[in-house]
Amino acid sequence: MAGKRKKLPESYRERRYRRIPDPGGLQSFQITVRETDLHILAPVDLREEATNLVVQYRNQLENYLSRCPAFVDALTPLSDDPTAVPLVRDMLQAGQAAGVGPMAAVAGVIAEYVGRGLLKGEGCSEVVVENGGDIFMKRGRESIVAIFAGESPLSYRLGLKVPAGDMPVGICTSSGTVGHSLSLGQADSVTVVARSTALADAAATRLGNEVGRGGDLGRALALAPGIGGLTGVMIVIGEELGAWGRIELVEL
Repeated sequence: MAGKRKKLPESYRERRYRRIPDPGGLQSFQITVRETDLHILAPVDLREEATNLVVQYRNQLENYLSRCPAFVDALTPLSDDPTAVPLVRDMLQAGQAAGVGPMAAVAGVIAEYVGRGLLKGEGCSEVVVENGGDIFMKRGRESIVAIFAGESPLSYRLGLKVPAGDMPVGICTSSGTVGHSLSLGQADSVTVVARSTALADAAATRLGNEVGRGGDLGRALALAPGIGGLTGVMIVIGEELGAWGRIELVEL
């Protein structure tokens, strides 16, 4: 493909993918704390609990960034820091596994930590936390996650079927054509499934960057098995689709 396609910031800001046709009996609500904007599905309205968790984990991350400013701009892996809080160490380790800087995992790690925090509360046995297209999910039944791939004709036409036994799970998407996050690639969507949402987020960034080298899906898919901990990968660029791993695609 010639040239890099321009991202579609309006598609990101509208967040049309949050218009869920069937929340599966769960309540839907949104939490916004500065740059963090979460869409949450839970059995009951947990806005207050979710807000407290976002503030807690943002403070942990911001405190670390104040003493380690190199963390923010690193585009390559940083060494593990045994003195860091677990959230930061998860980001560092995800970056090391995927071969990217730790901030590539920030949306995924916040989604997972908030989701796991809500699951510890009374009356919350299921939860879905979406953070800019990166999802932490724990349901008691099989679920289907629709794939948003910008202006690709495959957008919203395919979904990932996630068995209940595979949860909790992280499902994260990187795009070179949609959204505000840094991507060096040209894929409309690179979706990664992994037990760790931080890892799924970092790996989606890494594999998305690889698609930028000539728009070659094969190169990115060939790298996926070398990133330990991934369950599956799905890449969409225009009308092309590639997949690797233990995932099941369904037509929507």
